[in-house]
Amino acid sequence: MSTTALVICGALGREVKDIVDRRGWAVDIYGVSALLHLYPSRIVDELREKLHALRPSYDKLVVVYGECGMNGRLDSLLEEVGAARLRGPHCYEMFAGEDRFQEIADSRPGTFFLTDWLVRNFDRAVIKGLGLDRDPELKPMLFGNYEAVLYLRQVPNPRLAEKAREIAAYLGLPLEIDDVGLGELEERLAALVEA
Repeated sequence: MSTTALVICGALGREVKDIVDRRGWAVDIYGVSALLHLYPSRIVDELREKLHALRPSYDKLVVVYGECGMNGRLDSLLEEVGAARLRGPHCYEMFAGEDRFQEIADSRPGTFFLTDWLVRNFDRAVIKGLGLDRDPELKPMLFGNYEAVLYLRQVPNPRLAEKAREIAAYLGLPLEIDDVGLGELEERLAALVEA
């Protein structure tokens, strides 16, 4: 029986499963919908319910999320239930790596980031999720301050690269693709699971 549970953001599902399988970890994985990022306060509510339900069955609870705009509420919850989370503000920073992300944020603050998950789910998460399918006039208000799109690519895939080009064209922005793989995600997760 596993004594460790990973409670993961759905946007990291494929990557976390790959890490778990490659490393042969005996952990149980529980997902939370990535679409909750449209309502960050709901992430905390969902995690609270899940973590309290899992707490009696596991010695170690690891939450595979960054801060993700929860304004410290996530860390308070983790303290409440005795769980740990990955270090970092969000998955873009984890994939790019702390130093590289900071350099991009400092030198190119108008960058819109994509990951494999966001490329695959852009229509559902962004277009429909933000209501751009119903109110396309919102697009300049939501994206007007961006200057470029940076696709932090986990796995080279021509289909996803083409979709990223379509997203950049839709936003009217230049695209850069940076093959980052898992960045610092794996080492941060390993530090918690293997501790």
